[in-house]
Amino acid sequence: MTFTLRLAEPSDTAELKALMERAIRKLLEPFLPPEAVEASFEIMGLDTQLIADGTYFVVEDGTTVTGCGGWSGRATLFGGDHSSGRDAKWLNPAKDAARIRAMYTDPAHARRGVGRKVLDACEAAALAKGFSRVQLAATLSGEPLYRACGYIAVERFIAPTSAGIDIPLVRMEKALGA
Repeated sequence: MTFTLRLAEPSDTAELKALMERAIRKLLEPFLPPEAVEASFEIMGLDTQLIADGTYFVVEDGTTVTGCGGWSGRATLFGGDHSSGRDAKWLNPAKDAARIRAMYTDPAHARRGVGRKVLDACEAAALAKGFSRVQLAATLSGEPLYRACGYIAVERFIAPTSAGIDIPLVRMEKALGA
C-alpha cells in the first residue's frame, strides 16, 4: 500500500465522520464496555476548526480515506464540534505544548503505519510553527501507538459524559526536535 497525505478540506467532512464512527466503535471495543463505547461519541469526533485552521490531515490509499488526524495551536485538548469544554484560545509556542487532535484510523487499515504518518506530519508542522512540545489525550486503544512514537504518559484522567459514564483518557506529551 502506498499511503498519501494531504490537508483535509471541508468537502471531506462526511467521509471523515463516517471513518471516525467506524474507528470509535471497532477500535475501542476491546477496551471499553459497549455502553462506554457509545458514550464516547459525546467526547470524540471531528473538530472542523482544525480543517479551517489548515492543521488537519487525511491519509489515503488511492482514493480510499484510511485515516485522519491533526494538530492545533489552540487550547482545546480533545473533542469534536459538539463536545463541551472547548477553548479556541491560541497557545503560546514559547511556553505551551501544541495539541495533537482527533486521530482516527479506519479499522480495516489499523497497524499499517497510518497513525505514524499523521503523527510525523503533525509534529513537523507544530515544530515549524515554533512549538517545542506536543500534548494529546489518548484513548486506551491509542495509547500503545503514542508510547511507541515516544510519547510519555503525564496523567490518567476521566472524561465524564451526560449519561454518567466516565471515559478513561491519558494525557501524553512529547518533546519535539530533540
